[in-house]
Amino acid sequence: MCVAIPARIKSIEGHMAEVEVGGISRTVSVELTPEVRKDDYVLVHAGFAIHVMDEQEARETMKLFEELGALEEDSTGPGVEGSSEKT
Repeated sequence: MCVAIPARIKSIEGHMAEVEVGGISRTVSVELTPEVRKDDYVLVHAGFAIHVMDEQEARETMKLFEELGALEEDSTGPGVEGSSEKT
Protein backbone atom coordinates (compact mmCIF):
# COMPACT_ATOMS: atom_id res chain seq x y z
CA MET A 1 0.00 0.00 0.00
CA CYS A 2 1.25 3.49 -0.84
CA VAL A 3 0.50 6.44 1.42
CA ALA A 4 1.02 10.14 0.80
CA ILE A 5 1.49 12.34 3.85
CA PRO A 6 0.39 15.98 4.21
CA ALA A 7 3.22 18.43 4.89
CA ARG A 8 3.65 22.21 5.12
CA ILE A 9 6.21 23.92 2.88
CA LYS A 10 8.74 25.78 5.06
CA SER A 11 11.03 27.00 2.28
CA ILE A 12 11.73 26.46 -1.41
CA GLU A 13 15.04 26.56 -3.23
CA GLY A 14 14.90 25.70 -6.90
CA HIS A 15 13.12 22.38 -7.35
CA MET A 16 13.58 21.34 -3.71
CA ALA A 17 11.63 22.34 -0.63
CA GLU A 18 11.95 21.87 3.09
CA VAL A 19 8.69 20.54 4.50
CA GLU A 20 7.46 19.84 8.00
CA VAL A 21 5.70 16.58 8.80
CA GLY A 22 4.65 16.09 12.40
CA GLY A 23 7.34 18.45 13.67
CA ILE A 24 10.07 16.81 11.60
CA SER A 25 11.70 18.62 8.66
CA ARG A 26 12.73 16.88 5.48
CA THR A 27 13.65 17.85 1.93
CA VAL A 28 11.37 16.92 -0.97
CA SER A 29 11.22 17.63 -4.68
CA VAL A 30 8.57 20.09 -5.89
CA GLU A 31 9.15 19.42 -9.60
CA LEU A 32 5.67 17.85 -9.87
CA THR A 33 4.00 20.86 -8.18
CA PRO A 34 5.60 23.97 -9.72
CA GLU A 35 2.72 26.15 -8.43
CA VAL A 36 3.58 25.47 -4.77
CA ARG A 37 4.51 28.40 -2.50
CA LYS A 38 5.92 28.77 1.01
CA ASP A 39 3.33 27.84 3.70
CA ASP A 40 1.26 25.78 1.23
CA TYR A 41 0.31 22.24 2.19
CA VAL A 42 1.23 19.35 -0.10
CA LEU A 43 0.88 15.60 -0.20
CA VAL A 44 4.33 14.00 -0.08
CA HIS A 45 5.02 10.54 -1.46
CA ALA A 46 8.43 8.94 -2.04
CA GLY A 47 10.26 12.25 -1.63
CA PHE A 48 8.03 14.20 -4.04
CA ALA A 49 5.31 16.76 -3.39
CA ILE A 50 2.59 15.30 -5.61
CA HIS A 51 -0.44 17.51 -4.88
CA VAL A 52 -1.09 20.96 -3.42
CA MET A 53 -3.94 20.89 -0.88
CA ASP A 54 -5.76 23.48 1.20
CA GLU A 55 -4.97 23.86 4.90
CA GLN A 56 -8.31 22.48 6.10
CA GLU A 57 -7.95 19.30 4.03
CA ALA A 58 -4.36 18.87 5.27
CA ARG A 59 -5.37 19.27 8.93
CA GLU A 60 -8.27 16.83 8.55
CA THR A 61 -5.96 14.27 6.94
CA MET A 62 -3.30 14.72 9.65
CA LYS A 63 -5.99 14.24 12.31
CA LEU A 64 -7.04 10.96 10.66
CA PHE A 65 -3.43 9.76 10.64
CA GLU A 66 -3.15 10.60 14.36
CA GLU A 67 -6.37 8.70 15.11
CA LEU A 68 -5.18 5.68 13.13
CA GLY A 69 -1.91 5.73 15.05
CA ALA A 70 -3.79 5.80 18.34
CA LEU A 71 -5.98 2.91 17.20
CA GLU A 72 -2.90 0.92 16.18
CA GLU A 73 -1.26 1.48 19.57
CA ASP A 74 -4.45 0.42 21.40
CA SER A 75 -5.12 -2.68 19.27
CA THR A 76 -4.78 -6.02 21.00
CA GLY A 77 -6.61 -8.27 18.55
CA PRO A 78 -5.23 -11.31 16.71
CA GLY A 79 -2.60 -10.60 14.11
CA VAL A 80 -1.69 -7.26 15.63
CA GLU A 81 1.90 -6.85 16.75
CA GLY A 82 2.06 -6.78 20.54
CA SER A 83 -1.15 -8.78 20.85
CA SER A 84 -1.56 -10.72 24.06
CA GLU A 85 -3.98 -13.14 22.41
CA LYS A 86 -2.53 -16.36 20.97
CA THR A 87 -3.61 -17.49 17.52
